[in-house]
Amino acid sequence: MTFRQGFAHNRGALAGLAVLIGVVVLAAAAPVLFPFDPWDSRGAPLLPPGGAFAFGTDMLGRDVIAGIFHGARVSLFIGVVSTLFAVALGVVIGAVSGYFGGAVDDVLMRFTELFQTVPSFVLAVLLVAILTPGLASIVLAIAVVTWPPVARLARSEFLTLRHREFVEAAVLSGVSTPRIILVELLPNALTPIVIMASLMVATAILTESALSFLGLGDPNHISWGYMIGAARAVFRQAWWLSVFPGLAIFLTVLAINLVGEGLTDALNPHLRRRGATP
Repeated sequence: MTFRQGFAHNRGALAGLAVLIGVVVLAAAAPVLFPFDPWDSRGAPLLPPGGAFAFGTDMLGRDVIAGIFHGARVSLFIGVVSTLFAVALGVVIGAVSGYFGGAVDDVLMRFTELFQTVPSFVLAVLLVAILTPGLASIVLAIAVVTWPPVARLARSEFLTLRHREFVEAAVLSGVSTPRIILVELLPNALTPIVIMASLMVATAILTESALSFLGLGDPNHISWGYMIGAARAVFRQAWWLSVFPGLAIFLTVLAINLVGEGLTDALNPHLRRRGATP
């Protein structure tokens, strides 16, 4: 069974991919469809959905649908960039720990456990508050609290592969250690890391939404979490201010998780062998 066949076999993954592509397209088209600052007032306050404002307006007369489209850019950016940083850091630490073992492994794993002893969201809140709210501080905070599971996964993969014949043959051939790690081991350990990374994007989006809900988002960029947090006081009078951004978060996170499940089916070698068996 090929990767494409394995992924296409999961209908939920296909639906999630379609939704995710739609979110990406809408986020990319936001400056074209809504070529104005989403913070600007566009009409009377608290207009219900319909007419010139499909999703209504908020307390200051800002267009809700414009905020959702522009907020998608912030959520996707933070989700992808923070995941890339977390995966890079986790893979480096896990690869070194798993390859060298011994005292190096003990030190790096104790360092990893140090971060895992602190509740991740609490640590993210502290980091953003200390560094002052902004896109850079949010990305850094999410990366710092999400890299330990990647490090543990990379370590376990490298420990498994470290004593394989092809690695020992490379060592006996005089191949340098960095080249063994990057060329021989890392490509063979990427499958579970890629699957975990796809799910980490969803976690990062939820974390950013929670931080923005608490008022720790970037004040220069509108986000879904901020929109929900700002609408708490008027939820009874203007339900649309919370429902539409909440649906955007729900659909995006659900789509990413469905795609992650599809990647698991497509990249899992046991499933692929089973699918190829007559």
